[in-house]
Amino acid sequence: MLRLLLVLTLTAGVAMATIGQPPATAAQSATPPVPSGPVLVELFTSQGCSSCPPADRLAERLAREEGLVIVSRPVDYWDRLGWKDTLASPDNTALQRAYARRGLNGYNGVYTPQMVVAGAFGEVGSNERALRSQIRAAKSLASRVAISVKPVVGRGFAVGVAGQPVRTAELWLLSVSREEDIAIGRGENRGRTVRYTNALIDEERLATWTGGTFSLAIEADQLKVSGADRYALVLREPSGGPVLAAQWLD
Repeated sequence: MLRLLLVLTLTAGVAMATIGQPPATAAQSATPPVPSGPVLVELFTSQGCSSCPPADRLAERLAREEGLVIVSRPVDYWDRLGWKDTLASPDNTALQRAYARRGLNGYNGVYTPQMVVAGAFGEVGSNERALRSQIRAAKSLASRVAISVKPVVGRGFAVGVAGQPVRTAELWLLSVSREEDIAIGRGENRGRTVRYTNALIDEERLATWTGGTFSLAIEADQLKVSGADRYALVLREPSGGPVLAAQWLD
């Protein structure tokens, strides 16, 4: 069954829940930003949620496709059910609650599994048809902002951001693990081994941006987070606001 935190409404058989300035210098100038970029899709999941494995498998499939930045964000509010999620972070729970407070289009609320597309659309994380529709809608929107990334041999990446946001935005560096196979010993998924794709390990706020063009350097040492083997940039409005742009550092 779909896992809920607090019940607010029941729609179509699914209960929903309540709930500056950038750095001035860079080591290397980046290539000009492109008009559009990948769409960020975040999966809020839990090892203690029996309805989550189908969504985890969908995230794995979506991660193989071009034009998407898939990030799994395990939450910690089901730890009380008998199994402490080994990947969960209270920051993931806080972001999901911030989305719910602001209000997402689609299925809003605090529940698992939930996928959030571009910080704007919420959907049950195993509903592939609805999610692909939302991803297509996000890709069709005219982009006001873009991130460009240029590798600097032996030194990291040069990053450029350009555009005119409606509000102030924050640039975040996300550190993820491409694959985590977790053997679950207790709770609803007892005896299962579940694969988590691009599981969030850490995130760091790099800059606050109010529009225009700026560049910064991501040093190689910033890409040595323990447990992480892939990195992404996400530009979003604060407090669970919409995602303006996302890009893998590949």
